[in-house]
Order: sequence, then C-alpha cells, then structure tokens
Amino acid sequence: MKNKYRILKIAVTVIILGLLLSFSLKRFSGQKITDNKISVKMNEKTPVYFIDEKDIREIVKKENPSGKVGDLNIPVLEKKINALPAVDSANVYLNLNGKLYLDITQRVPVFRLNKEGRDFYVDEKGTEFPISKTYSHPCMLVTGNVKPDEYKKLAELVEKIDKDDFSKKFFIGISKSKDDYNLLTSDGNYKVEIGDLDNIEFKVKGLKTFVEKYLVFQDPQKYSMVSVKYQNQIVTTLNPYFKENDSILKAGNKELAKAPVLAAVKKPEILPKTAEAKKTKTTSVKPKEKIKPKATTQPKETKKTEKKPAGTKPKAKVKIE
Repeated sequence: MKNKYRILKIAVTVIILGLLLSFSLKRFSGQKITDNKISVKMNEKTPVYFIDEKDIREIVKKENPSGKVGDLNIPVLEKKINALPAVDSANVYLNLNGKLYLDITQRVPVFRLNKEGRDFYVDEKGTEFPISKTYSHPCMLVTGNVKPDEYKKLAELVEKIDKDDFSKKFFIGISKSKDDYNLLTSDGNYKVEIGDLDNIEFKVKGLKTFVEKYLVFQDPQKYSMVSVKYQNQIVTTLNPYFKENDSILKAGNKELAKAPVLAAVKKPEILPKTAEAKKTKTTSVKPKEKIKPKATTQPKETKKTEKKPAGTKPKAKVKIE
C-alpha cells in the first residue's frame, strides 16, 4: 500500500508540474516583443556604422510579423543577421522575461581596395565586403591587382602604419605595380618602393628611421623614389626636374660634370697627333714625287725666261724715255 501511495504521489506531482510548465510556456510564448524588449549591442572596438539599430529592428520585425515570442525562430534570425556582408558575428538569445538580445560585431575595414574597376573593403581577416551607400569608413586606399592570399599580409602592413602616428600622417596610400608594392606619401611626389610583403616590420622600421633622421630635412621634390626592397640598404632616385637649391646636390653634380670634361679633353689630344703623323707622312712622300716633274720642267721654264728678257728690254727702254 505504501508503494502504491508513493507512486500515486509522484504521478500527481509530475502532472501538476507539467500543467504549470505548459501554462507558463503558453504565457511566455504569448508575450509580445515590443521595441522596449529588443536590445541591440554593437561590440566592435573601432566604431563603424555600416549597420545601425534601426536596420536590425526591421529585420526582427520581418522575421516575426506577429511579434510574439512563440513565433520567433531564433536560429533563423541569427543566421539572417550573420548573412549580412558587413556583419562579422551575431549572437541572438531571449531571457525569461521575454527580452530579446542581439549582440552584433561588424567588420572593421583595414583598407579599401580598388581592383579591376571594383571598390570594396577588406578586414583584418582578409575578408572582402562591399562599400556602403550611406557610410564611408576612413582607411588606407590600395590600388592594383592584389591577390586574395596577400590580403592578410597587406592588412598587417596597414595596421603597422596606422599604429604609428608619424607613419599614419606620412603615408596616404599603397599601390601595386606588377609584383612590387609602393607607399604613396603626403609630402612630395616621390613614392616608397617596398617590394614584396616579406619582412614588413623590418622595412617599415628602416624607412621610418631614414625619414625622421634625413628625409624630413630635404626638399620634398628632391627625390622621385625611395626604395627599401633590398636587404640592409636604402636606394634613392633623384628627381630630374628638381630645381637645384640644395648645396650638397650642386656639389655632387659638379663632381659628376668633371668626369665627362676630362674624358673629352683627352680624346682631342690623341686625335691631332695621329692626324699630324698622317699629314707628315703624306707630305714627306708627295715632295719626292713632285721633285721629279720639276726637274723635267725646269729646262722649259728657263727657255721661256731666256726669250722673255729679249722682249722685256725694249719695254724697259720705252718706259725710260
């Protein structure tokens, strides 16, 4: 009898709990999710505004037109928000009071890439996502045929530049020409050639030292390119259209100008000697050839001269008279 009483007691308790649970579930599912019961949080460290609370609330209303808790499919709603291009991750859940929480992390662009006529953003994970019509995020502009497998390394380079105040003000863009990357500067028309994306930290550090200790004291138009692509050296290319106001550059040009002048003086010294030698050889030969005809012609000339005095004497006599 005691065992039957215990079984009956347990069964009644389970039935009562089931009734209470079903009643509470009906009451909970019948609750309406009003605007006050929707909490949207953006968790990104850098503020971006590709998506705002209004957009998220509209998505919730579309997925749950009735507004009741029981009609809301949380996994589907979460998947819908995660499918947005500018969303990195989304977490959706309800509490016991029927309040809906949406924790969203947006993608933060590291650089904006102009590739084959297309403009899009790339985040630190190397993920592409389209630009927004209503919001433009300030970030580094990159141009050229950048391959997707280079996105992460390029993002690391941009992040290193953005973390340094001097580099962030000095470099305003990146361009890729063939296989080499170039940094575009805000001061002057020259570009900085860094080559590939290997040893980026070492290249940026060496370039920063060169800029701070030397380049900032030079005329911005002095160079057309500064290259750090080679290991342990910095190569500069002078601007051919630069007005020579720098005394050091003038001195260098004077020394370079001396070399062609000396070479030009040496050449004429050698040429006259060879020309004179040729002339002396030819003149020494020609007189010998001319002497023979003179010997043969002299008698004829003497005969003529002998005849001339006879004719010339009467003329002289006439003049005296």
